Amino acid sequence: MDTLTAAPAPPATESIPRVLATEAALALIATLTAEHGKLLFHQSGGCCDGSSPMCYAQGDYIVGDRDVRMGEIGGAPFYMSPSQFEYWQHTQLIIDVVPGRGGMFSLENGRDQRFLTRSRLFTDDELERLPPLAYGAAD
Repeated sequence: MDTLTAAPAPPATESIPRVLATEAALALIATLTAEHGKLLFHQSGGCCDGSSPMCYAQGDYIVGDRDVRMGEIGGAPFYMSPSQFEYWQHTQLIIDVVPGRGGMFSLENGRDQRFLTRSRLFTDDELERLPPLAYGAAD
């Protein structure tokens, strides 16, 4: 498991990402991308640290029109259901990898490791610098 270290703060004019990935998560994303092609993530359950986002090949999961596009990790868009966004809107998501079993339909399943969502609260300054929200699948 990666040690979670704070990245240097972006310049005051730069927007703050809503979702980041650790080096371990980026490595697993690269492996899965090589095997399955373009990926996407969807966080539809869990309201706190320890929740697991699901990883799919693009085209294997239909993103809803109201799903919130949180950003991108390792070249893969990351979406969240609107009801989950209500819980997470004040936090930055940090996607990590830990030992364990992935979700039944998540592509990392069967590798003895799984994606894990960690989070931290945004500061007041960061909340003002968040990028505008996008909804539904990008064209």
